[in-house]
Amino acid sequence: MRKNVYIFLGLTLLLLVLALLDTCSGSVWISPHRLFALSPMQEQILLQLRLPKMLTAILAGASLSVAGLMMQTLFRNPLAGPYILGISSGASLGVALVTMCGVALGSSGLISGAAIVGSILVMLLVMMIAKRIRSNVTLLIVGMMVGNIAGALVNMIQNFANPDSLKLFIVWTLGSLNGVGWKELPALAIGVLLAFILVLILIKPLNGLLLGEDYARGLGIHVERTRWMMVVASCLLAGSVTAFCGPIAFIGVAVPHIARGVLATSNHRLTVPASLLIGANILLICDVLCNLGTYSLPISTMSALFGAPIILWIILKKK
Repeated sequence: MRKNVYIFLGLTLLLLVLALLDTCSGSVWISPHRLFALSPMQEQILLQLRLPKMLTAILAGASLSVAGLMMQTLFRNPLAGPYILGISSGASLGVALVTMCGVALGSSGLISGAAIVGSILVMLLVMMIAKRIRSNVTLLIVGMMVGNIAGALVNMIQNFANPDSLKLFIVWTLGSLNGVGWKELPALAIGVLLAFILVLILIKPLNGLLLGEDYARGLGIHVERTRWMMVVASCLLAGSVTAFCGPIAFIGVAVPHIARGVLATSNHRLTVPASLLIGANILLICDVLCNLGTYSLPISTMSALFGAPIILWIILKKK
C-alpha cells in the first residue's frame, strides 16, 4: 500500500514538473524563474498558446489511456486501443468531407466540428449495435468493419481532392495539440469530465469483468449494461480528443500496460488513476520533444516512437 502511495505521489510530482517544462519549452524558451517577469510578447505566447496546449496534452493523454484500458478489459485483448471501435475513422471521414470538398480550408473550428459530428455518428451506431448483441467478439468485429467502411470512403474522397485540401487533411491526421485554444478547451474538458465520471461508476464492474462475464454475472453485475456504458465512456474520451487534436497513436494501447506493470496489479481502482497520470505524463514528454527544434513535429509521430516499442515488447513477451 505504501509503495502505491509513493508511486502516485511520484507521478503527480512528475506531472507538475513536466507541465512546467512543457509551458516553458518551444521555439522561444521561457526560463521558469522569469515566469512572473515576462515581456508582453512572452506573456502573450505563454497565456494564449502554451497554457492551453499544456492543458490539452494532459487531457488528451489521460483520456486516451483510460479509454484504452477499458477497451483492453472489455475485449480481454492486450492490443485493444481507444480507436478499436472506429471512432477515429468516423472523425476522419467528417474531416475529409469538409476539407477535401473545399469547405473548411483555413477554418479550424469547422474541422473540429466535422470531426465531432463524424465521431458522434459512429459512436451512436456502435452504441445501438452494442445494445442488440451479446458477444464482445462480434462487437469488436463490427467496430473494425465500421472503421474499414469509413476508411474506404475517406480513400475515395482523397482520389478527387485537390492538393491543397488533401494536404490540410493529411496534416490533421498527424495529430496536433496546437489547435485547441481557450475557446475550444471548455468543450474538450466537459466531454472528458463526463466520461471520467462514468468510468468511476464502472470501476467495480470492470474488476468483475477481469475474471470473465460468467463470474461477473455471479457477482450480480449487469454485464450488458456495463458493456454499453464502457462503450459510451470510451467513445466520449476518444471522440473528444480526436475531434480537437486529431488521431494520436499508441498512447491508448501502451499506457495501460505500463500502469499494470508499475503497480503489479490489474485492479482498476489503481490502474485507472495510474493510467490517467502516466498517459498525461507521456504526452507531455512527447510534446516537449516535438518542440525541441525550430520546427514542431506532429504529436502522433513522437507518441508512436514511445508506444510502438512497448507494443513490440508485449507481442514478443506473450508470443
